[in-house]
Amino acid sequence: MPLFTRKEENENSRIGLYASADSRESIPKYKIPDEAQDMRTVYHLVHDELMLDGNSRMNLATFCQTWLDEYVHKLMDECLDKNMIDKDEYPQTAEIENRCVHILADLFNSPKSSSTMGCSTTGSSEAAMLGGLALKWKWREKRKKEGKSTDKPNLICGAVQVCWHKFARYFDVELREVGMEHGRYNLTPEKVLELVDENTIGVVPTFGVTFTLMYEPVLEIAKALDKLQQDTGLDIPIHVDGASGAFISPFVSPDLVWDFRIPRVKSINASGHKFGLSPLGVGWVIWREKEDLPEDLIFRVNYLGGDMPTFALNFSRPGGQIVAQYYNLLRHGREGYRKLQQACLDHGAYIAEAINKLGHFDILYNGKGGIPGACWTMKPGDHGFTLYDLSDKIRSRGWQIASYPLTGSAADITVQRVLIRHGFSRDMADMLIQDYTRCVKYFEKHPVKEPLTQEEAGGFHH
Repeated sequence: MPLFTRKEENENSRIGLYASADSRESIPKYKIPDEAQDMRTVYHLVHDELMLDGNSRMNLATFCQTWLDEYVHKLMDECLDKNMIDKDEYPQTAEIENRCVHILADLFNSPKSSSTMGCSTTGSSEAAMLGGLALKWKWREKRKKEGKSTDKPNLICGAVQVCWHKFARYFDVELREVGMEHGRYNLTPEKVLELVDENTIGVVPTFGVTFTLMYEPVLEIAKALDKLQQDTGLDIPIHVDGASGAFISPFVSPDLVWDFRIPRVKSINASGHKFGLSPLGVGWVIWREKEDLPEDLIFRVNYLGGDMPTFALNFSRPGGQIVAQYYNLLRHGREGYRKLQQACLDHGAYIAEAINKLGHFDILYNGKGGIPGACWTMKPGDHGFTLYDLSDKIRSRGWQIASYPLTGSAADITVQRVLIRHGFSRDMADMLIQDYTRCVKYFEKHPVKEPLTQEEAGGFHH
């Protein structure tokens, strides 16, 4: 005869989850609880808190990818336990990282793409810092050979994201940041030549400025530095911060010269988790040739098994994002990336055109020739509302749109910016425009007496 046993029941299986003892009291916030709690209850309580974060797909302030296909999710699940630094234990993950490096070196037109050096990172910020360290080491090596001081290295850039300020502070380099001016929002060759000297370790054009989404003129800056070398002998290398543009231009504007086709460009950082379409937590830095990465910066460890070279600020980190990057490169190919990025560019231009028709705004970037998205500022005069008021108002519909001041002498200009990423459709663009238009019409009927400040509207900072 069959045997039956009665399964033990816990409180949560007998009564509703939200009537259980764990749910009737506030969950611990800043101290670990004394006793274990039911896993299902804890999951749902944490899940419910996370609902307050909002919908990441409607976050048009972030550059980071927020839509991922089902196979990326599967690969991430399968790689949760893989530590990419353990290259002896996970040799195929290491091989996939190696393949990605050389695929990107080829994409960026390295003259020796099969043998050059590069590595994955936790994101483009770490990749930028590694590129900066290589510049500093090469400059210091050269100065020592010449018997000159190495006390005052400097780095020249335009309006940059905070990672370059971190690099300068953490690694003792003077950051000569060229602020924006009215009518000039990019780093120019003229501004570079005003600041460069024998202590300049490199120049960093940003290929997709976070403030405006525009590309800085890498080729023109390189030509100016070529002329400087002819006239003075100063040989100043370039590192391109391609956090966003490095995964866009090769596909939609392959004839635009900004990469290793320029001999003066020695390294490029790119963000896999932005327009590389991969999950958060992966960036890349690639050197033009292996000689451009100083050997002194590479560590070799053997306590994990095998001799493993490593160049990173971090050590242990997950391998899933690297695997997902390889999947995306194979899955989409050049043509797939072209179609996806062009669709995003088209949506950005479509939004810019609609915003322009509302009459209150001057378009600073119309979605063409840079990163997918749009950027605008208010026309002169009193409109009865500010961009900060608009950012706050449209958040009630779930949209997150960044408003912030520019830099330098253009800091009196406040701009608003939307970023368009894969996973954003024309229908979503139409919904955004409709909601934005309703917000503008609301303020036209109900002018604001006390406009919000940047901090009150959400305090967006780069």
